[in-house]
Amino acid sequence: MQPIRMGMIGGGEGAFIGAVHRHAAGLDGHYTLVCGAFSRNEENNLRTAEALNVAKARTYDNWQFMLEEESRLPEDERMQVVVIVTPNHLHVPISIAAIKAGFHVFCEKPAGVNLHEVITLQDTLNASHSLYGLAHTYLGYPMVWQAKHMVESGQLGTIRKVFVEYPQGWLSANEESHNKQAAWRTDPELAGGSGCMGDIGTHAFGLVEFVLNDYVNALSGELYTHVEGRRLDDDGAALIKTKKGATGVLIASQVCAGEENALKIRVYGEKGGIEWKQMEPNSLVYRPTDAPYQVLRAGLGQAGLCDQAISRCRIPGGHPEGYLEAMANLYTGFANAIREGQTGQADGVPGVKSGLRGMVFIDAMLASAQSEQKWQTVSDVGTQ
Repeated sequence: MQPIRMGMIGGGEGAFIGAVHRHAAGLDGHYTLVCGAFSRNEENNLRTAEALNVAKARTYDNWQFMLEEESRLPEDERMQVVVIVTPNHLHVPISIAAIKAGFHVFCEKPAGVNLHEVITLQDTLNASHSLYGLAHTYLGYPMVWQAKHMVESGQLGTIRKVFVEYPQGWLSANEESHNKQAAWRTDPELAGGSGCMGDIGTHAFGLVEFVLNDYVNALSGELYTHVEGRRLDDDGAALIKTKKGATGVLIASQVCAGEENALKIRVYGEKGGIEWKQMEPNSLVYRPTDAPYQVLRAGLGQAGLCDQAISRCRIPGGHPEGYLEAMANLYTGFANAIREGQTGQADGVPGVKSGLRGMVFIDAMLASAQSEQKWQTVSDVGTQ
C-alpha cells in the first residue's frame, strides 16, 4: 500500500503537539508528510520544512494558500489529509475550508471554540465525502478499550459511580508571560471561553462518556482562576449525572504543582470496579466483589483482553507502550478508514460528535459557574 499523503498546518519549530502528531503518524508507516504551512514566521516555516524534508515548493506561507495550491495538483500528488495543530480558534475555519476543498481532516482537540461553529463544521462534513478525526489521544490506549469492554459486557453490573480527574501543574505560575504555549491557551480570543476545562477537562469528560458508553446529561460545576491576572480558568470541578443513572465527580486542574498528566478514571458498578491511570497506561485494575482484585496488562499474548484492546497493542506484554502509540492507534484507524472509503467518522477514531460533546460540556460548566442555578442540563447534541 502507498502511504497516505499528509499535510500539516501549524506545528512549526518550538511548538509541542505538532511533533507528537508527526511521530505518531509515522509510527506504523501509513503516512508521508508532503506539504505544510508550519508557521506564520517565514524563517521558522522554512527551517521546519527543511528539517522534515518537505520540498520548498510545497512549503506554504499560510493555510489558505496551501489548500488552494494543493487542490490544483494532480489527484495522485496532492495531499489527502490535512493535520491541524494550530491554536483552537483556527480549528473550525481550517477544517471547514479543507473539507470543502475535498480533503480529509485530522484535528487537534478541542474541535473549536464554541458549539455553534462546531455544529456548522458537522453540517459541512455531512454534506461532503471527507473524514474528520479528533485527537482525543487517550482514547487510543488499549486498556481504555478494555475498560469500555468490561463496562459494556456487564462485567461490572449496573454502573453506579465514576470518578475522573486530570491534575496538571504546568500553569501553577504565570507561565503565559514568557511561554508561547501558555500564552495562547490562557487567551480567550485564541482558546475559547474556558482554559483548563477546554484544554484538559474535555479529555476527562470524553473519557467518562467513552468508557461508560453513556452520556453526561447534568452537572453542577465550579471554575476557578488561581493565578493573578490570568483571564481564563485554571482549575475546576463538577458533580455529574449520566443518562443511565450513574453519578460521579470530574476534576481538572492546571495548578496542581508537581503534577504532570495524571489523568485517572475509576468506575464502580454493582459487581465491582475498575481503575486506569494514564501515567501507568498498560495496567487496568479490576476489583470484583466476589474475587481478589486483578491487574490486567496490555500486550500481545496477554490473557483476558478483548479483541479491541489486543488490536491496539504492538508488542508482547512487559514492553511498555505509551502516549505516542495511543495517538498512532488513532492515526492507523484513520488511515484504514481513508483506504476503505469511509466518510464522516472513521471507525474507532473520535470524530465531530466527540467535538460537539466537548463543546456542550464547556457550555454547561460555564453556565453553572456563572449562575446561582448550579445544576445545569448538558445538551444532548452529539449523542445521535
